[in-house]
Amino acid sequence: MAKLRITQIVSSNGETKRQKANLRCLGVRRMNQTVEIEKTPVSVGQAAKVAHLCRIEEVK
Repeated sequence: MAKLRITQIVSSNGETKRQKANLRCLGVRRMNQTVEIEKTPVSVGQAAKVAHLCRIEEVK
């Protein structure tokens, strides 16, 4: 199954609690941290909500 590689590139300071919670659920804790997660409808939706804070790549 495909994976998503998510790297936080912008600080989450000033963002809503929901956006910060989405970052935590995706496993991203700090700037420039990269995580790889399974591509599921839930993770794709969470990544879409914080797309302005992260770089999202699809990995096969």
